[in-house]
Amino acid sequence: MKKSAILGLVAALFVGHSAMAQSNQEISYVEDPSQGYLFNSFSNNWFVSVEGGMNYYFRNHNSERSFLDRFSPNAGIWVGKWFSPIVGLRAGGNFTQVKGLSKDGGVGYYGTFEDFDKYKRNEFGINLDAMLNLTNWWCGYRPGRVYNAIVYGGAGLNWQYVPDFDSNGNRDGWKNGSNKNLTAHVGLINNFALNKHLSLYLDVRAALMTDDLRYAGSLSAYQQKQYMDLQAYLGLTYNFNKTTWSAPVVPVCPEPTNCDAVEARLQAANARISDLERQLRDCLNRPVEKVEAKEGPLCTIYYTIGKSNISRVDNKVLGAVAEIMKQNPEQKYTVTGWADNYTGSDQVNERLRNARAKGVERVLLRNGVNASQLNVTVNNGNLNDMGEKFVSLDRAVTIEADK
Repeated sequence: MKKSAILGLVAALFVGHSAMAQSNQEISYVEDPSQGYLFNSFSNNWFVSVEGGMNYYFRNHNSERSFLDRFSPNAGIWVGKWFSPIVGLRAGGNFTQVKGLSKDGGVGYYGTFEDFDKYKRNEFGINLDAMLNLTNWWCGYRPGRVYNAIVYGGAGLNWQYVPDFDSNGNRDGWKNGSNKNLTAHVGLINNFALNKHLSLYLDVRAALMTDDLRYAGSLSAYQQKQYMDLQAYLGLTYNFNKTTWSAPVVPVCPEPTNCDAVEARLQAANARISDLERQLRDCLNRPVEKVEAKEGPLCTIYYTIGKSNISRVDNKVLGAVAEIMKQNPEQKYTVTGWADNYTGSDQVNERLRNARAKGVERVLLRNGVNASQLNVTVNNGNLNDMGEKFVSLDRAVTIEADK
C-alpha cells in the first residue's frame, strides 16, 4: 500500500468520526475575543469632534502679566477614523489665540505695558494626529465601556494673524502675519461615552508654537524659536455607522451525555491507527531496488546556435579537464562534435560539428594534453534527441573516457 493512501485513510478516519460526533450534538456559535477582533468595513468607525477651551503660553516675560490674563481661547474641529479598537487617525483644523509680554520681539505687537511690549495673535492651523486607545490596549476591548484614555501625537501647519493699525496708529482689525509655522503636539483625551454614538471628552494637550525674537538688539532682524503652549479642551464627539468591533465566531459543542459510544469509537480508531502504522513500517522496511546510473561523459561544452567559439568560462573548464588527462597519460579520450538537426542545413551543421570538436582539441593541446590521448570525431545525430523544444542541448562537444 502506498504511503499517501495510508495517510489518506488516517485523515478520512478522523474526519468521519468528527462528523459523526458533531451530527449527534447541537452546535452553538459564539464570539471568541481571544481570537482577536475583525476589521470593520471602511465606512464604519468614523467620527467628528468639535471642541473649545483655553491655553496658557509659556514665553520669556509672560509671567509679568497677571495669572488670569495669560489665558487665551482656542477651538478645533476634527474628522477621524478608528482602524481597530486600538489605533486611529484624525485630521482637523484649530484656532489658538496667543498673547504675552516681551522685550525681545514677538509676533503680534499691539501696545505697551509698563516696560514691556504687548503682543497678541490668532493662529489658524491644520493638523494630523495618530491616536492610541490605551484603555483597550491595556485592559482589552469591551463594548459599552464608559471611560477610555486615548493618547495622541501629531504635527500641523499654522497661519498667523496679527493686530492691524491704520495710518494714525489706531487698531484696525487683523491682518495676515505672513508667517507659516510647523507645530508639533502630544495630548491625552479623557473620553466619556454618553451612548453608542455620542461622547464627551476632556483633552489636555502640550504644543510647540513658533515665535520670533530680536537678536543682537536689532529692530529688523529676527530669529525663530519654539515655546510651549499648554492647552485644555472640552469637546463632543459623534461616531458614525457601526461603532463596535466583533470577535471571530467559533463553534461550541456541548459535552455528550453518554460517553460510552464515543469511547468505543476512540478505541476502534486507535486500533485502526496501530494497524496503519504497522503497514507503514512494513512499507518503509521493504528493500529498495538499486538502479545503477549510466556513467556520463567527463565533460560537455555547450554552444549557442551557429557558434563554435569557446567562452572564457569554458576555457577554464577545459583547463581543469586537461589536468585530469595529464594525470592519466595512458587513458584515451574521445572528443565528439555535435550540432542539432532541427536548424540549419546539413552542410552548415557538418561544419559546426567539426569546428566545435577541433576548437576543444586545440584548447586541450594548448593546456599540455598529449595528442595521442585524443580521438577527435563528429556525430551526425542529436546528442539528446529530446525534440525541438530542447534543441539547445544538442549543440555541444562531449569528452568521454574510452573503455
